[in-house]
Amino acid sequence: QVQLVESGGGSVQAGGSLRLSCAVSSYPNVDYCMSWFRQLPGKDREEREGVASIDSDGRTSYSDSVKGRFAISQDVDKNVLYLQMNSLKPNDTGMYYCAAKGGKRLCSPLYGMDYWGKGTQVTVCS
Repeated sequence: QVQLVESGGGSVQAGGSLRLSCAVSSYPNVDYCMSWFRQLPGKDREEREGVASIDSDGRTSYSDSVKGRFAISQDVDKNVLYLQMNSLKPNDTGMYYCAAKGGKRLCSPLYGMDYWGKGTQVTVCS
């Protein structure tokens, strides 16, 4: 059973940085895709938007809204997924979720995932 637990959220001033972590109990497959999504204030869970993805080969992809500011990485020895967030803006505020699926096909913030964590809150103050 894949279990994902996020941590590292908090409040930060605009322009600041945060690093989110996601502890992964087990990967869904030898080939897998891991992603970060966020749910913005006032949006339903079904409207979560993809932020960044990384596959088991280390290939990454980002949404246009965070490209150049956020970086996704993983430590496969420790079973941890990270999201380094720099130059944070107030409209980055939201609940951030770690997600996973088996396979590397369509590994991108544009596509859905099979397993989800419970989220960690990020608040960026102006």
